[in-house]
Amino acid sequence: MSRYSLSLPTDLKQEAERLAVEQGVSLNQFILWAVAEKVGGLSRGLDDPRFPQITYRKGAAGAPIAVLRGSGTRVRTLWAAHTAWSWSPQEIAREYGLRLEQVEEALSFGDAHESEIEADLASEEELARASA
Repeated sequence: MSRYSLSLPTDLKQEAERLAVEQGVSLNQFILWAVAEKVGGLSRGLDDPRFPQITYRKGAAGAPIAVLRGSGTRVRTLWAAHTAWSWSPQEIAREYGLRLEQVEEALSFGDAHESEIEADLASEEELARASA
């Protein structure tokens, strides 16, 4: 891994530190996530501009997985909690330590990309069955 000195405006650094604490990671890990998400999104061209808080990260099987930007929380997890378990957006936000706006955008994304989310869930279930 290579090193890179980074200069951030004070306000941006403080906000990044706050968000890193919320996510339970170091500032370094948080910045690494942010850069990886941005580079991945731009290089794949997958991000949907209607959902600026959603990006893609490479999953365990190498396939892109929709996540909440800066958190790593999978959209499919939140969407399943809402559709399969009938959790309200408020319950999901509370359970996962997210802002209500993030949850609402993730659920809207799930509705707009339902076939992608369903295929992602089915793929995960198939992997779980195969490894059992």
